[in-house]
Amino acid sequence: MPYNFFPMIARMRYINRWGLMRNTFEENIQEHSHQVAVLAHALAVIQNRYFGPRVDPGAVAVAALYHDASEILTGDMPTPIKYDNPDIQRAYKAVESVAERKLLSMLPEDLRPDFEAAVTIPDPDIRALVKAADKLSAYLKCVEELKAGNSEFKKAREQTYAALCQNPLPALSYFMEHFLEGFELTLDELN
Repeated sequence: MPYNFFPMIARMRYINRWGLMRNTFEENIQEHSHQVAVLAHALAVIQNRYFGPRVDPGAVAVAALYHDASEILTGDMPTPIKYDNPDIQRAYKAVESVAERKLLSMLPEDLRPDFEAAVTIPDPDIRALVKAADKLSAYLKCVEELKAGNSEFKKAREQTYAALCQNPLPALSYFMEHFLEGFELTLDELN
């Protein structure tokens, strides 16, 4: 019997983000998930080095790679809609859960437990790091769009930065203090 989990995961590149916004360049959930994995891994390493509790940076990175996999089936719901109303937010969480279960059902039954934690992220410490990295990735998208002259992302940048500042994770604060400014620089300035 053929299993379709990996062909479905490969379709992440067809799901674009920021659907309500005029984009200078499109971003799909596969590209986004890679960036979130890099950022989440960094946050996990920073947390382990300086703050605690200790987490497995590899497990965090893998969870980040799969964190939006359900959107293959649901599409990307714009943030202003997803978080505007608690009823919509609860309903969308339920839809995401169904989509995650559907994806996991596309694996052989004996492999499902090996992928379940990555797809559903039940560990609260891992989930917090992935969510912080996800928000950080959204902020970086806003920075890139503004650098390209797209003022469409001005308000989103302000709101996302405010949300990042409200996040209690010390590893995120550390990352913002030590690394965030570099994303504002040009290639020549980075060298």
